[in-house]
Amino acid sequence: MLLHYNNVEIRHDDAVILKNVNLTVNEGDYVFITGKVGSGKSTLLSTIYGELRPSVGEATVLGFDMLKIKAKQLPELRKQLGMVFQSFQLLTDRTVQKNMEFVLKATGWKDKQSIQTRIQEVLSKVDTLDKADKYPYELSGGEQQRVAIARALLNKPKIILADEPTGNLDIESSTSIVNLLNEIRHEGTAVIMSSHNLQLLDLVDNATVFKCCDKQLIIDN
Repeated sequence: MLLHYNNVEIRHDDAVILKNVNLTVNEGDYVFITGKVGSGKSTLLSTIYGELRPSVGEATVLGFDMLKIKAKQLPELRKQLGMVFQSFQLLTDRTVQKNMEFVLKATGWKDKQSIQTRIQEVLSKVDTLDKADKYPYELSGGEQQRVAIARALLNKPKIILADEPTGNLDIESSTSIVNLLNEIRHEGTAVIMSSHNLQLLDLVDNATVFKCCDKQLIIDN
């Protein structure tokens, strides 16, 4: 079990965003979280990577108690999580290669050959190895998101959190990104993805679907 939420309540600025949240995630799961804008999808994900602390209930992520986790423990947690955002969040002043190097060095990698090998592995996996020397602004939106997924894979995460990863992409690119995430989950990495685009559900086999609605997380399979 990678993640377990039991009767969790999530507040922000003293306002209840979600209550009675029950969610379990295991290796290789694909969890799809839908709901309208402002329904709590991103807020839920923020509690998983420790940006926001749940207020009530039991919340365990990769062995960490998210109600009691300390700031000094967050880097260890986040090293086991891969983050993919709608806005890509690549560093625009450096190449794809340098973006990858920055993340690895920031998370403790020191050996130059190991760093180079790992970068080649993840860029090959997402079919962007030929983009290593390009700057983000030289890439299409779909290519930037593939690079962002490669970045998320660098430390071999147990869970990938994808917050509206197709929100800025066209249909073709969106399909490609969801198919890529589906391939990754079949290698054992769990994927938790938020999206308001219900058409993407048809691309994922055996996904567990939840909907944020009326401050509740409702299973929607």
